[in-house]
Amino acid sequence: MGGAWFETVAEAQRRAEKRLPRSVYSALVAGSEKGLTVRDNQAAFEELGFAPRTAGFSGKRELGTTVLGQQVSLPVLISPTGVQAVHPDGEVAVARAAAARGTAMGLSSFASKPVEDVVAANPQTLFQIYWCGSRDMIARRVERARAAGAVGLILTPDWSFSHGRDWGSPRIPERLTPREMLRFAPEAITRPRWLLDWVRSRRLPDLTVPNMSEPGGAPTTFFGAYGEWMQTPPPSWEDVRWLREQWDGPFLLKGVFRVDEAKRAVDAGVSAISVSNHGGNNLDGTPASIRALPGIADAVGEQVEVLLDGGIRRGSDVVKALALGARAVLIGRAYLWGLAANGQAGVENVLDILRGGIDSALLGLGRGSVAELGREDVIVPAGFTDAVQPRVG
Repeated sequence: MGGAWFETVAEAQRRAEKRLPRSVYSALVAGSEKGLTVRDNQAAFEELGFAPRTAGFSGKRELGTTVLGQQVSLPVLISPTGVQAVHPDGEVAVARAAAARGTAMGLSSFASKPVEDVVAANPQTLFQIYWCGSRDMIARRVERARAAGAVGLILTPDWSFSHGRDWGSPRIPERLTPREMLRFAPEAITRPRWLLDWVRSRRLPDLTVPNMSEPGGAPTTFFGAYGEWMQTPPPSWEDVRWLREQWDGPFLLKGVFRVDEAKRAVDAGVSAISVSNHGGNNLDGTPASIRALPGIADAVGEQVEVLLDGGIRRGSDVVKALALGARAVLIGRAYLWGLAANGQAGVENVLDILRGGIDSALLGLGRGSVAELGREDVIVPAGFTDAVQPRVG
């Protein structure tokens, strides 16, 4: 399938838009309110420049590193995202692609595939927990992830539950009833290749979230779990510490944006933090994650691993993040475009694009490995981080 190959993540997105029904594509675009944060996540990378070298290049570059105790072949991990009904194989296809390219997979509690199946496809799976329900319910999910063989835990504690989007939100049904299928049919018919994938799989897009279901109980729907999450009081820092105590392996706190909270995360015992604004899907008006990265890396980078999540579309973006203090990055939309465009092969394609871009940037900077990257390799404009320094008084 030579014609299925694409050379940039932007092309993967264009193909995803052509292949997916409008409402499904809109769900992937996501974002909240005016989309300020979504736009800044990518625009901020464009403000950063490189300081290339002209001689003394390394003939071979080392892209591998260790993240959360896992040896990975490149400093790019799969970020956990919700129900991946863009392709019948969903998270399992993503897990296989990540394993084939030698990296780790983050699996959402709101995924469409059970953790057992995903770990079987990629033993380097990190399970993501939302603070949803009682401590007993959360502890049972943790034990299930442990029993399945997950190698790490990711906690996403924050969410603003903003629902409005200036460009409109897709209508996502609670269940695919005959009435909903009839309503959705005009969209699906206009995307025959996507529809054929599902026909061949002999099943319908699954809107349940098996990792949120109680053992032996009825499958939990996405909106059923989402509603319970909304009604659960947000966790305290003591809750974060409690959850950390339930897991004796690597533990990543996702969504850290402030230096003071990065320090509190260290005090709570986490082994890593992800500097993230949840891809612009949370509190709109939050600046790009990359703007917050240098300050957080300076403050706690010697104590915990610091990752960056948000806006990664090129290998050069990865290199900029590493130069500013990240151990590695997490990608979300980028691999979802690849999954939508060409299934497992599309996700592998995206990872190959990023790998090639990282290697090219290292060559231009005269670096022999990702571990050698530092602040002197990037040109940071004046005021780049000012927006993330809250004023007091």
